Parts: sequence; structure tokens; C-alpha cells
Amino acid sequence: MLDAEIVASWLKDNPEFFILHGAVLNEIQIPHPHRNHTVSLSERQLLTLRDKNRTLEQRLSELIGYAETNDNISGKVHQLAVRLLVQRTLKGVLDTIQHQMLHHFEIPHVALRLWGIQADLLEHPAFQPVAQVQKEAIAHVETPRCGHHTPVQCDQWFGELVAPSLKSFALLPLRDSETFGALLLASPDENRFYPDMGIFYLQRITDLISTSLRAHEHS
Repeated sequence: MLDAEIVASWLKDNPEFFILHGAVLNEIQIPHPHRNHTVSLSERQLLTLRDKNRTLEQRLSELIGYAETNDNISGKVHQLAVRLLVQRTLKGVLDTIQHQMLHHFEIPHVALRLWGIQADLLEHPAFQPVAQVQKEAIAHVETPRCGHHTPVQCDQWFGELVAPSLKSFALLPLRDSETFGALLLASPDENRFYPDMGIFYLQRITDLISTSLRAHEHS
């Protein structure tokens, strides 16, 4: 009995076989891939092409979806940059950050904490006291971090009533030469911020906000 691989290899090396024995192609019957009957080789090839076409169409649809999502996020980051550029005071920057995160990025819970910015806005929520252990932990977060937990109970920034309902977080450490604050984004949806999600846009947002806050530090 001939080995199947030997037959397949011989046919690949001798394509003229099908020219000399063309009738064989019409006589070969092979199992239908999705039903309980046989079809001709040409029909089987057509079915294979249709399956490949459906797979390619699905993949293209997914790529278009990703592109549209990225374009949408890119537009929001651009809008954030424009809004920050026109601010002339630190309070304007703080209000812009809060408004953009809540209403344009549609993040349900936003907490901004600053401890290394010199300002006369100590009554602003962003200047609420931050525990030293939290400052030190955030200083060791090199890039935006997403997941289902926060360092050293930073989720308590949202208050005892809200914190238990939050399931996912994005921590953005704000810094230049040193860490001077953090922006914490949260959602009750555990899939909003997950450990392996990309941080490309989060890093851009971090850079924009850090630079803007420093630029208006004394305003």
C-alpha cells in the first residue's frame, strides 16, 4: 500500500499526470467538508476557496474595526492636546483633564492626585493628601499600568462607597525628572482596563498631562 505522503509528493513533482489523465479529476469523489456526502475534486476546490474567502472577509472586517477604534481614540487624544494647549491657568488644566476623561473618553471614574506641584489651589480635590507609601509605590510604576487592582489601595481615592464597585483600573504616573502625581482611571467593567491591553495612547495621554501640569505649575 502506497504511503499518502509519497503519493502527494509524486503528484506535486509530476503535474503533467493531470494533463494526460484529465478524466481522473472528474471521477475522484471526496468527502464534503460540512455534509455527509461526497463531491468532485473541482467542487471541493470551490468549497475551499469559499471558506478561505469567508476567513479573509472576517479578518478584513476585524482590521477595519481596529482601525476605526484607533482612529476614534486618536481623535480624542488630539482633542485633549488642543484643549490643554489653550489653557492659561493650572485650574483650567485640572478642569480640562477631568472633563475630557469623563465626557470625551467616557471613563466613569477619574481621580487626579498631585503632590509635587507648587500651586495655590490646595482646596482642589487633586491636592488631597496622598500616603507616602502610595507615592513611593507609584514612583516605581514606569509606564501606565492597567489591571484589576491598584498599588497600595489607591482605589480608595474614589471613596469607601464607590471603590468596592470598581473592577478595572488604569494608573498613569505623572512625572518629568521625578514623579509628582498620578491620574487614576477606573470602571465597574472588568474588561475596560485589563492587564495585557496596549498602553500606546495611555502613554501619550500621560505625557500630555504631565507636560501641561508642569507648564502651568505657578499659574
